[in-house]
Formats: sequence, C-alpha cells, structure tokens
Amino acid sequence: MFANELKKIDDLQNEIKSLRPLDEDEILQLKEYYRIGLTYSSNALEGSSLTESETKVIIEDGLTIGGKSIKEHMEVLGHSEAFSFIHDIASSELLSEEDLLKIHSLVYGRVDKDQAGIYRDKRIFLSGSKYSFPKPAEVQPLMTEFFNKLPAMKKELHPVVFAAQAHKEFVFIHPFVDGNGRVGRLLMNLLLIQAGHLITIIPPVLRSEYIASLEKAHTDDSDFVSFILRCHIEAQKEYLRLVR
Repeated sequence: MFANELKKIDDLQNEIKSLRPLDEDEILQLKEYYRIGLTYSSNALEGSSLTESETKVIIEDGLTIGGKSIKEHMEVLGHSEAFSFIHDIASSELLSEEDLLKIHSLVYGRVDKDQAGIYRDKRIFLSGSKYSFPKPAEVQPLMTEFFNKLPAMKKELHPVVFAAQAHKEFVFIHPFVDGNGRVGRLLMNLLLIQAGHLITIIPPVLRSEYIASLEKAHTDDSDFVSFILRCHIEAQKEYLRLVR
C-alpha cells in the first residue's frame, strides 16, 4: 500500500539530500519560512481568520492586527514558540511525554494557562463526528500506551507513514481540552524532522478533505495516510523550487 507515493517521496528525498548542506543563512531563512507557513495554516485549520501575511507581521514585527481577536494573536505567538521548541528537541531520538506536555503548554498557555500542559479532566465533544472521545479517566492510560507504541511504529513504518499514524493516534485520544489539532500537527512535524524529512503543511483549502479522511480513519486510515503523503510530496516539491 502507498507504494507509488512512497517511491515518489524517497526519490524527492534523495534530490533534497543532494542539495544539502545549505549554508547557515539559508537554513535560518527556511526555518522562518516554515514557522510562518505552519503557524498560519495550522491556526487557519482551526478557524483563525488571520491571513498568512498577518501572521508574518505578528511573528516578525510584533505588531497587532486591527479587528482581529486577542485570542488569535495569542495562538500565533504560542504556536511560533512551540515551533521553536520542536526544533530544539529534534536531535532527541523520539518524543517524550514531557516534551508533548511542553508543546501543548506553549501552544495553549497564552489562551488558558490553567489548562495548558495538562491532560483534560472533562469530557469533550466534536460536532460533525459520529465518534466520541475517550473519557477523562481513560486519557492517561491511552497516552501511556501511545508512547509505548511509538518505538515499534518508528521501526516498522516509513518515516512519513509513521508521522501520519502518530498524528492520527494522538488526535483520536484528544488528551487536552483544546489545541489537540495544532499539537498533533506539531507532533507529526517533529517526527518528520527527527527522520530528516521536511516540515509538512496542510493547506487550509484542503481542510474538508483532511477532516473527512480523519473521520474515516476510525475504521480505515488509508485515505488519511495517503492524504498526508500527498501533502508531504507537495512540501518536497516546494522545497526544491525554493532552493534550486
């Protein structure tokens, strides 16, 4: 399964490797390019009205955008900090529970500091889905199981499939009161970076396909994994356009 997509990914990855190493200034510029792109897209997928250019102004210039909510500004700053953090820990072999809680603390801390970086103690519901999330008492055992499964998943799966599967498993647990989607996408990208792969951005224009494939993944995750693989291929092509 996914043989064509994975061959394309591996071929493009070899092209990308042939252009490395980049110089320090190029690496810094690309990091900021992805910081803005991922922060904008991930927040937009959750309903933020900020544009990519407005996101850039908030991050790079520290300015506020007229007519936009304080919450939207805080989400940008939190995600930007979490983006820096996943790069700081990218040299570690995998993802620890402490790291995950830190990511959520950064993403959500400016929005609700009391709920940031801790697992939820209340039930949550998602409109439009026929599947319910685990009860609060089930969250910690499920997260322990999640972290215990990661090493075997990493060993058995292609890196991009592994990242997609980890994202899916995480959002099905939905361990936090809010911010699960953003954290799930940061988690996915941390695993990609650790494997030497590129940041993968899910364009807001594909939000419906993304949500529909995640919903279907409760019974068959092939469409969701294929969706992430295609997004990754587009990320690889974009990188090659940028650096050539």
